[in-house]
Amino acid sequence: MKLNLTLIFLLISCAVFGQDSLFARRIVDTLTSPYFWGRGYTNDGMGKAARFISGQFKEYGLQPMDGKDFIQQFSFNANTFPGSMDVSINGKALVPGKDFIIGPESRGVKGQGRLLKQDSIHFVDTLNRVVVTLEDKLTWSVEQAAADFTEVQVDKKVLKDLPSTINLDVENKFIGGFKTGNICGVVRGTTVPDSFMVYTAHYDHLGGMGSRTYFPGANDNASGVSQLLSLARYYARHPQRYSMAFICFSGEEIGLLGSHYFSENPLIPLNHVKLLVNMDIMGTGEEGITVVNATIFPKEFALLKQVNDQNHYLAKVASRGKAANSDHYWFSEKGIPAFFIYTMGGIKAYHDVFDVSKTLPLNEYNHLFKLLIDFNSAVMNGGAISLAHAETH
Repeated sequence: MKLNLTLIFLLISCAVFGQDSLFARRIVDTLTSPYFWGRGYTNDGMGKAARFISGQFKEYGLQPMDGKDFIQQFSFNANTFPGSMDVSINGKALVPGKDFIIGPESRGVKGQGRLLKQDSIHFVDTLNRVVVTLEDKLTWSVEQAAADFTEVQVDKKVLKDLPSTINLDVENKFIGGFKTGNICGVVRGTTVPDSFMVYTAHYDHLGGMGSRTYFPGANDNASGVSQLLSLARYYARHPQRYSMAFICFSGEEIGLLGSHYFSENPLIPLNHVKLLVNMDIMGTGEEGITVVNATIFPKEFALLKQVNDQNHYLAKVASRGKAANSDHYWFSEKGIPAFFIYTMGGIKAYHDVFDVSKTLPLNEYNHLFKLLIDFNSAVMNGGAISLAHAETH
């Protein structure tokens, strides 16, 4: 009988967290679909994503952090590429995203010209103010300003000969005061509501490069948003002693702008935040996780590592020092205990058109979820470790 009961509880646990993996896959599939157009600056991609996440918060039963609206609005400048994106070199038409990308600060240009070799990787069309750069990997980004030239970065493997002629039609649109917002929700604590555990993830990505190509951003950072939504859904059903706060930042890819705005215009008292955990690139994990700021907040890191070691969730919890590489940065600069966690191993797609849902394994998603639940419980219990994940959601 004991064996049968053990088996039953094991099957229930597997079903619960198997279902959670299905939830995660649905969220990643949704956020990387063409409808959201890379959650960027054209086709209202970022706006659609903000409304979707706000709807999820409302559906789970979270409360707006300011008591009124889930979206904390702000704005910034952005250089965008909404239309034509045609480039031919040596008479060969190149495929946007796969064969070439446009430098994110580039101006629009239409014309043809000859390319003069500057060095082994740079070729210049002086007439049209175009620079062609040969690259081993195409890695795109976004910029807040537009330059007075156009850069075309080309995968060197697609050209048989050195670039000599170019024909291009590229449209850019500089937007002054692009409107966006952070999505901020909270589950109020049962006994200590003025203390906060905060989980964050950026929902913006690179958006579209032209009218036919977008960057899905599955690992970066639909994966982090999906984990945040899993936690939000869980804690809405299981309120804790402390308030659990959830923030999806905008403007991360263009310079950590959303998190900076929130840190300067907080909707909760920052000195009441016991711990902030930022989640970015959460879609793999077969080699474990890395924790940025582990050396800055050694007590909290030791607790996280202890929880993992006790339960054998992940292969490794690696320590890393201070780094301004994601949205945790502005908070730790203000003295708030803040970690940035990212997964290790698996796919190498990053800031390219190949970061898609179908190749994102999410293989350690459930273990990471359980680790975070147990870690939260340990923090709120003053370091005492309990198996909080046994509760279903």
